Amino acid sequence: MKTALLWFRRDLRVHDHPALRAAAAEFERLVAVFVLDDALLHGRFPSASRTRFLLGCLHALDHELRERGSALVVRHGTPERELVALAGEAGARTVLWTSDVGPYARARDGRVVEALREAGVEARPSGGNYVVDISKPRTKGGKPYSVFSPFWRSWLEMERRDVLRAPRTLPPLPSKVHRGRLPGGVGELGIDEGGLVGEPLVEPGEAAARRAVARWLDGGVEHYADRQDAMGRRGTSCLSPYLRWGCLSPRELEERARGRGGEGAGAWVRQLCWREFYAHVLLMWPSNARQEFQERYRDLEWDSDPELLAAWQRGETGYPIVDAGMRQLAATGWMHNRARLAVGSFLTKDLHLDWREGEAWFERLLLDGEPAQNNGNWQWIASVGTDPAPFFRRMYNPTLQGQRFDPTGEYVRRWVPELRGVSDEHLFEPWKLSEAQQREAGVRIGGDYPEPVVDHKAERERAMERYRRASDR
Repeated sequence: MKTALLWFRRDLRVHDHPALRAAAAEFERLVAVFVLDDALLHGRFPSASRTRFLLGCLHALDHELRERGSALVVRHGTPERELVALAGEAGARTVLWTSDVGPYARARDGRVVEALREAGVEARPSGGNYVVDISKPRTKGGKPYSVFSPFWRSWLEMERRDVLRAPRTLPPLPSKVHRGRLPGGVGELGIDEGGLVGEPLVEPGEAAARRAVARWLDGGVEHYADRQDAMGRRGTSCLSPYLRWGCLSPRELEERARGRGGEGAGAWVRQLCWREFYAHVLLMWPSNARQEFQERYRDLEWDSDPELLAAWQRGETGYPIVDAGMRQLAATGWMHNRARLAVGSFLTKDLHLDWREGEAWFERLLLDGEPAQNNGNWQWIASVGTDPAPFFRRMYNPTLQGQRFDPTGEYVRRWVPELRGVSDEHLFEPWKLSEAQQREAGVRIGGDYPEPVVDHKAERERAMERYRRASDR
């Protein structure tokens, strides 16, 4: 009997899964496997919260596979060793998987292909993690894109594959294959549980993801264009953790959103394209993972101040909109996109700290943290990435950001409870409260809530000079 392995990675679903459908159609025996890779679990950006979410998604995937007559096999080790060993155990001559774009993923896949070749096993990577084949977009000059708007226009015109249904049944596992066991928690993987967020934003797994999509498309997406920046309202889909682990297919989401129609759905599809743009950039410029896209800023002077960094991480900067965003991240593993811009600008332009410090902290806590998106967004807000806008366009005033995007103070009062009694007039500049006003509001500035760690106006001028110097070199 023809037997294949299906290697799951960041595609933890059964709906619209090209490699799964191909394996189910072509082979009489199928071994679905996930390899717990210590190089990722304990590597450059370890995350207790994201690993816990991953385990939840794997348990949900195992349930979906069992419903269809199969099950998830689990191995722990290096993929090049474990996949070759499992192929031998199962008598498989082919391994299928969904390709990825990050430098580590590509290097790992190269090692796997070589190990399988030496063992006489066929390697069959394929697409499926994006709406289009992101290796294909090119400018008229034949070069990859480094600016979003022309990428977006090209992306709209690209060919789409058909959305695939989930298979009703799957070939059974060979009886001699040992299934292994999914860990019950991150502690079993040697990961410190002290890094776990307390209230994860969403429930893990494909079934939960599809319920969330249905709710979003039946209501919220209609108002997305008008509400996406409003931090005090649920104006965004909050589907990003599911996209990060492939519990949802971006291709299916695009088709369903376009079927819904309207300005909100169109604006939301554009955000799906941003995800693909940053994946395209990382695929074409893998050095982006560790250094600035704009060469002129690779010598930009960054400060080193552990105390200021710690204040930013804790959400104790004295700027309410920044602190609210950082506390939401610590509590839920997610942050509103507008808040991400505010806290990123503050770290790099007000505190003058390296954007890589922010990238690392986000990767530690974000459920949706993935290399291409996190890196691309941090370089964008630090004005060192692909975005051609001048650096001063990304110097956000934290007071004005709060006043504009949280005008009723709902977001700040939820995540910074010390300020709940402060009036709207002073909420985003609480350091201006008189002693009498502080007593009335029930907060002591410099005690219950910190005074500003820096002066925005002065630090903006300093940042302008730093970027100018780098630009003139």
